Amino acid sequence: MERKWWKEAVVYQIYPRSFYDSNGDGIGDLKGIIEKLDYLKELGVDVIWLNPIYKSPNADNGYDISDYYDIMDEFGTMEDFHRLLDEAHKRGIKIIMDLVVNHTSDEHIWFIESRKSKDNPYRDFYIWRKGKGNNPPNNWTSFFSGSAWQYDETTDEYYLHLFAVKQPDLNWDNENVRKEVFKMMKWWLDKGIDGFRMDVINFISKVEGLPDDENEEGLIGFKYYANGPKVHEYLQEMNREVLSKYDIMTVGETPGVTPEDGRLYVNYDRNELNMIFQFELMDIDSGKNKWDVKPWKLTDFKRIMLKWYEGLKEKGWNSVYLNNHDQPRMVSRFGDDKEYRVESAKLLATFVHTWQGTPYIYQGEEIGMTNVRFPSIEDYRDIETLNWYNEMIQKGHDPQKLLEAIYKKGRDNARTPMQWDDSENAGFTTGKPWIKVNPNYKEINVKKALEDKNSVFYYYKKLIELRKKYPVIVYGDINLLFEDDEKIFAYTRHFEGQNLLVLMNFSKDEVEINLPRELLEKDMKLLISNYSEEELKRNMLFKPYEARVYLF
Repeated sequence: MERKWWKEAVVYQIYPRSFYDSNGDGIGDLKGIIEKLDYLKELGVDVIWLNPIYKSPNADNGYDISDYYDIMDEFGTMEDFHRLLDEAHKRGIKIIMDLVVNHTSDEHIWFIESRKSKDNPYRDFYIWRKGKGNNPPNNWTSFFSGSAWQYDETTDEYYLHLFAVKQPDLNWDNENVRKEVFKMMKWWLDKGIDGFRMDVINFISKVEGLPDDENEEGLIGFKYYANGPKVHEYLQEMNREVLSKYDIMTVGETPGVTPEDGRLYVNYDRNELNMIFQFELMDIDSGKNKWDVKPWKLTDFKRIMLKWYEGLKEKGWNSVYLNNHDQPRMVSRFGDDKEYRVESAKLLATFVHTWQGTPYIYQGEEIGMTNVRFPSIEDYRDIETLNWYNEMIQKGHDPQKLLEAIYKKGRDNARTPMQWDDSENAGFTTGKPWIKVNPNYKEINVKKALEDKNSVFYYYKKLIELRKKYPVIVYGDINLLFEDDEKIFAYTRHFEGQNLLVLMNFSKDEVEINLPRELLEKDMKLLISNYSEEELKRNMLFKPYEARVYLF
């Protein structure tokens, strides 16, 4: 097992718009992040992943980039960015940027030129097609509802947008597009950034001819661009031209990958990416689509994680996350955000930080922030949520039922402002926040967490310290125990003479764990538990959402 800094790192994801507002305009900014670096240093994280901070009209909160070489006005200036990079590096914290190159904004100069005429030099930077009569070129649908094609009367053709209308897809088959992207990546890396998280990077190669999808269920056309025909060729070219020249970390966001696909992206001998985000676990409670929420089972959770561990074992590396800016809050989804909020937040952290792979913490997770239930659709800001809601209302669906689905799965659950203290607007801003604060901020906030030695925050801090102290937590192989148990998630890990036992009760019940005799006879040292040591002894009766980690 080759040792690498990015395997040993703990990554903290910042959604800048919602992190901390330094100037009172209601929007988080780069200076706000600088002000909070000591907080992150105290937590112990090694890397910050920043959601997009580039110039953008914000149709999709920065994932629609109009200038890759400039900073979004609301977030600050390039000077602020340089200061953030310096201040983070001074504290031993690396910074990785969000790389969004499947699409740009329709306000990007390339697209402004592209739409002017069919013979413009930039025409082929994007994917333009003639319609079929009065219909789009094919039947593909957008992630954000409706057709994936937008008619543009200037040239009487349609352009492809897998996401919002204002997010036209780049044409990666054009060598000049790739050259421009690689040039821009080098420009940022030469500033001293430490890597990239690559947005929907497995969508960059579309099947030739862009055929209709005969299956009209769910997201139509997905199979014709997810893990497309030339994606590996393009990533290997990117690695050759750019990535291999720097000591950086790369993680690809890759919806719709299997472990077999995953190996093609991350196996060490293929020279593409360090790791990817798989979505199989994130789809565990989805029926026909993400909004069709069904109960999840712990046995499925274990099966998915084991499948990915075994699928990439010794050849590649996994990322481990339970929430991010596109997903609901993990304590609301996989834990209990009411009676056992603190216990289940710690339990879920135990899993993320003791499973093999690089752990990702999403801002607010470390204090146990929860989903939000805004009373009205007017309170929501996310384009995906709003488009879906409006489409469903037009089809005659019950508004209250739609809100219930949004309460469970809407992306704004993760985007409410970071809860710093119990003052107005949770100390996030002195102005009017761009999206409302979760009303539970008086109870759940950083100030309170830092004053309580038993808080979720200090539990995270200890998990991170343990990961740095014991290589087995990073590199150890995994043996699952009680595979068919619907309440207990348990495994041992082994590396160079160090052995770890992780025991977690994923339920509200008290559960007795019957360990195999060979484990019971070991001399166990308790490294961490989310209940007090007096309550533990060596007894194997586990309280609701109890987690323990032993070294033996």
